[in-house]
Formats: sequence, C-alpha cells, structure tokens
Amino acid sequence: MVTLPGMASPMPGPLEGTKVVELGFWVAGPATAGILSDWGASVVKIEPPLGDPFRGIFMSAVGIDVPFNPPFELDNRGKRSIVLDLKREEARAIARELVRGADVFVSNLRPGALEKLGLDYETLSRDHPELVYCSVTGYGVTGPDRDRPAYDIGAFWSRGGVAAMLTPEGHEPPVQRGGMGDHTTAITAASAICAALVARARSGKGQHVVTSLLRAGMYVVGWDVATRLRFGYVAPPGTRSASPNPIANSYRAGCGRWFWLIGLEADRHWPDVCRALGRPDLQTDPRTVDIVKRRENGPEVVRILEDEFAKRPLDEWATIFDREGVWWSPVQSCDDLANDPQVRATGGVVAFDAAAGLPEQLATPVDFLGTPWQAPREVPEAGQHTEEILLELGRDWEQIAALKERGVIP
Repeated sequence: MVTLPGMASPMPGPLEGTKVVELGFWVAGPATAGILSDWGASVVKIEPPLGDPFRGIFMSAVGIDVPFNPPFELDNRGKRSIVLDLKREEARAIARELVRGADVFVSNLRPGALEKLGLDYETLSRDHPELVYCSVTGYGVTGPDRDRPAYDIGAFWSRGGVAAMLTPEGHEPPVQRGGMGDHTTAITAASAICAALVARARSGKGQHVVTSLLRAGMYVVGWDVATRLRFGYVAPPGTRSASPNPIANSYRAGCGRWFWLIGLEADRHWPDVCRALGRPDLQTDPRTVDIVKRRENGPEVVRILEDEFAKRPLDEWATIFDREGVWWSPVQSCDDLANDPQVRATGGVVAFDAAAGLPEQLATPVDFLGTPWQAPREVPEAGQHTEEILLELGRDWEQIAALKERGVIP
C-alpha cells in the first residue's frame, strides 16, 4: 500500500471501474496496462499458449534458476490472464468479445499483425465506437517501417537518438539498461489513454491513441532535437573533463563515491562551492572569476575541483555541502535506492507481505492524494483466469471443455 501523509483512506485508485484488455508481449505494452492496473483499472491479459515470452527471459538473462521474475512482476501485477490460441478464429472471436466489454484495448503487436488477426482499430471500433484503442509501437502505425521489428534498444535507444546524444566523439555507445525505453513509452501511453478517456467522457466517442518507442526516444533528447530543427546544429556530446560548466558536473570524493554538482545557474552557485571548498581565492582567480572564464578554462577548473573533492569522503562533503548551500546529488546504485529514506518517505517502494513471496516492489511514479491506489499483489500465471473469464462471458463448463478439445484454450 502506498500511503503518504495527507492521503485520504485507501481506495482502489482513480481508474476503478475502468476495464482494460491487453494483448501484449515483452515490456512496453504490458507495462502500459500494468500502470493502468496499479491505478485501479481491471486488466485482462491475453496470452498465447506458451504464455508471454517475457515470463521466461529473466532466468536466462541473469543465469540463475530462480522462481521469480521481478521485471515481469513489476509490469503484470494485478492482472488476470487468459490464454487464447489466436491462430484459431474461435479464439479471435473471444478476444473481440472481450474488447466489446472493455473501455480500453492496449497492444504492442505490430500493426500488420493486428490487422491479420482482425484486432485492428478499424475492425474493433466498428462495433465499439466508445473504445479507447492504444497502439504501443516501435515506429508508429504509418510509414515504411511501421511493421519493422523493434525493441527499445533499437527504436528508442539507438534509432531514437538517445545513445548518440550520450556518446562523445571517439567513444563507444553506452549500453542501455533493460526496459528504459519501454517504461518511458509506457508512462507516455498510459497518460495518453487517460486523456482519451477524459475526451470520451465529454464526447461519448473513443479514439485511436498511438505512441512509439522511436518518438519517445526523440522526446527524451528533445532539447537536442528541437535545437537541430530550429538551427540545423546540435552541440556534440561532451565529457566531464571538458564540461562547459564545471559545477554542473560529476566528481569523485576521496572515498571513491561519485556525486553530481547541480549548479546550473553557474555564477549564482559558484560562491557557495568556493566557500564549501575553503577556497575563497577561486572567486577572484582570473581563470574562475565567472562562467565565461570557467567555460574557457573548463578542463583546468575541473582538475582543480577534482583535486579538492579527493581530500574528503562523500559523507563529509555531504555535511559541508548542505551547510554551505551547495546543490548536489549522490550517484546512487540500486542498493542505495533501496535504502534511501527519501525513496521510502515518498512511497517509491510498495511494501508487500513477505510471506507471499513478494516482500517489496517498485511503485509506479505517480501518487493520487485524493484517490490513492493500492498496489495489487498477485502476479498471474499464464492462463490462470481463463475459465473464470469465459464463465463471465457466458460460457458454461460444457462449452469450455469443448474449447479445450478444439485447442482454442489450453
């Protein structure tokens, strides 16, 4: 339960009563529906006979045999799962029936695949004009590459410009951590769905909402892209040793830990840094007297600061920085985050019952103080709710048995 001071009594969340059908694999589509689930929506996840392939990827990725998959749990908790063999028309008909009873349909299958299945927007909206249909794509639903295979490392990180904007000349592109682009795109898609639901409440009409890993990547480096579109030029990625503003830069303390100075208003913050260093001379030194001189002498100024920061451990610098009003932030590992009191205070970690096998999970990054959401605990097994969902659709046990015999469901 995420509970913050000033919150009302716990509630299921602002999307309580909203019905969502997800046909998604891997991360971006399931993460979108997972956010909606956290916010109170009821989500049915349609899976193939072998289940979402992401279910089994964690063990092979980390190289250990464990019964849990934390990334999958994060994006799929609280959902109900139905397995349908969509190669069969009967299964596709059941999927369409599910969507007719839903408010939202979310899929990250390629547009061409959805058209072949008869689960494209034009087909589904014909019988359900109130439907909010969300396409979470690699490259959009139009253009020559709309059906090009995509993961976030390709469409978001690589083609979307993020890797290039982080790679100084002569360096290798950095490696993306898993799910970075997927989760950026998912929070974008979830927000768009909510906006479309607001529009539907006003007009009574649903609509097709489209986002892509490609455009999410472009927006993440939007300052650079917008500058290029306006002026035809973008400054190349820099290095910390040649920072144009040495107090908006990273440094290593004497204990080996890294931190970031965040003095973006350089001349405003420079006196505070000089005072923290015990170096009032740097305020009048011709090399460092103002931002123009510090930019001209960037590498030398960075070396001066490196030498000073190497004299104390970060714990000591933290006390000095806070006393002298220096704006800074530690470079934190996942271990640091898990123990950060501010993360705990702001509800960044969802507490579960350890006896359930899920002692803690990451919270989605939004709190609703008027309609607080209660994080669902259960992560469904593939097809765990197939029979339950079919009964809700009006099938009886004899009909369900017949569907199994025909291979429509497992």
